[in-house]
Amino acid sequence: MSTMKFCRECNNILYPKEDRENRTLLFACRNCDHQEVSDSNLVYRNVVDHAAGEFTQVLYEDVASDPTLPRTKSVRCSACGHGEAVFFQVSQCPADILHLQLVQSSEN
Repeated sequence: MSTMKFCRECNNILYPKEDRENRTLLFACRNCDHQEVSDSNLVYRNVVDHAAGEFTQVLYEDVASDPTLPRTKSVRCSACGHGEAVFFQVSQCPADILHLQLVQSSEN
C-alpha cells in the first residue's frame, strides 16, 4: 500500500506527478525542485471491508427523486399501475450476487 512521502530537502509532502516523456510516475515537491521516481504505480488504494451481515440501507424516498439514476417505463407497479421506475443494483452477501431493485419514481 502506498504511504505518504515527504521531501528530503524541505520536509513538505510529495505529490504524484506524471512524467509523460518517460512514462513514469514521479513524486514531486511543490515548494522546491525535488523529485523522485516512484517505486510502484500505485498512488492510492481504497480498501472497503464489509462485515458478513452488513447491508447497505437504501432510503427509497431519496432514490426515487435522484436524477442521476436510470429510469425505465417498461415496467408497471402491480399495486397501483404506475408506469415509471428507477432502477439500480444492490450487492448482497456473498458479494458475487447482485439484485436489481426497482423503485416507483413518483406517485400516480
